[in-house]
Amino acid sequence: MKKIKLFVGLLLSHFFILFISTQGFSAENRLSEVERTRTIMEKWVETRRIISKEKQDWEVGKEILNERIELVQREIDSLREKFEKAEESIAEADKKRAELNDENENLKESATSLETMVTALERQTRLLLKKLPDPICERVKPLSQRIPDKPEETKLSLSERFQNVIGILNEVNKFNREITVTSEVRTLTDGSSAEVTALYIGIGQGYYVSGNSKVAGVGSASEEGWSWTEANAAAPQIAEAIAILKNEKVAAYVKLPVEIK
Repeated sequence: MKKIKLFVGLLLSHFFILFISTQGFSAENRLSEVERTRTIMEKWVETRRIISKEKQDWEVGKEILNERIELVQREIDSLREKFEKAEESIAEADKKRAELNDENENLKESATSLETMVTALERQTRLLLKKLPDPICERVKPLSQRIPDKPEETKLSLSERFQNVIGILNEVNKFNREITVTSEVRTLTDGSSAEVTALYIGIGQGYYVSGNSKVAGVGSASEEGWSWTEANAAAPQIAEAIAILKNEKVAAYVKLPVEIK
C-alpha cells in the first residue's frame, strides 16, 4: 500500500509540474503534453485496476488457504483422535494378552495336575480290573482297551482319558449293586471243561453250578485276581438260589458258603 501511495503521489506531482511547465508552451506543445498526461493517467488507472484485481485475488486466495488450513487441522485432529484410540486399543490388547498369558500358564499347571491325576486313576483302574469277575471285565472291555499302556506317549486327550476311567467305574459300580446270573464255561480241577451257570453278588462273591447240580464252586476277588474254589457239596444250595433268581422256584432262604479274603 505504501508503494501505491508513493506512486500516486509521484504521479500527481508529475502532473502538477507538467501543468506549470506547459503554461508558457505553444498550443502544439500543450497538446503533446496532454497526450503524455493522458497516457500516464491510463497507465495509472490500469495499474490501479491490476492492484485491485491482485488484491481481490489475494483475498480469495487467502480465504481458500484458510479453508485448506482448517481442513488440514480437522484431519490432524481426526488423526490425533484415532491415534489416541489406537493407543488405548493397544494398551487394552496388551492387558488382555497379559491376562491370557496368565490364564494359559494356569491352564498348563492345571493340565499337568490333571494329567498326573488321570494317570494315577488309570493305574488304579487297571489294578481293579484284575480283581473283577469275567462278566464285568467283558462289559467294560471296549473302554479298558483304551487305557494307554504308555500315558506319556498317548494321543488321547485328557477329557477322553477321564471319560474312559469314569465309564469303567460307572459300569463296575452298577454291576456291584446287582445280582447277575450268566452262563459260562469253567475249567474244573481235573482239567475238563463244563458249561455252568454262574451267580455273582456284586463284585465280591460268586458261585457256579453245573447243569446236573453235581459240580459247583465259590469265587471271590483276590490280589492276584478273581479266583474259584470247588464247592461240590454246596451244589444243591447254589442251584436252588439260581432257580429262585430265575423265578423257577418260590423265594426262600438259602444258605450259601461265603469265602472272605
